[in-house]
Amino acid sequence: MQQTTQIKTNMPEKKFRSGAICATVWKNFSEKDGNVVEYMTVSFERSYQKDGEWNTTNSLRVNDLPRASLVLQKAYEYIALKDTGSEELVV
Repeated sequence: MQQTTQIKTNMPEKKFRSGAICATVWKNFSEKDGNVVEYMTVSFERSYQKDGEWNTTNSLRVNDLPRASLVLQKAYEYIALKDTGSEELVV
């Protein structure tokens, strides 16, 4: 009997936002040696309005860098604490 493994689609796990900058933690799944493996990734974007319409970009302005650093640090802390199952962050 052949066993089939269904891989789930990735879903956003958590979002961190500071002003127009947002970092999203994604839960992903892939198959390795017949087993489903879970791993996390992080994406970020900057929202902006042009001609009354909201858009997003991955390009940052110099003034966006502190906020990008902040949301990416929070995303890292979230993943690191989740992986250890502890409230202490080990770096």
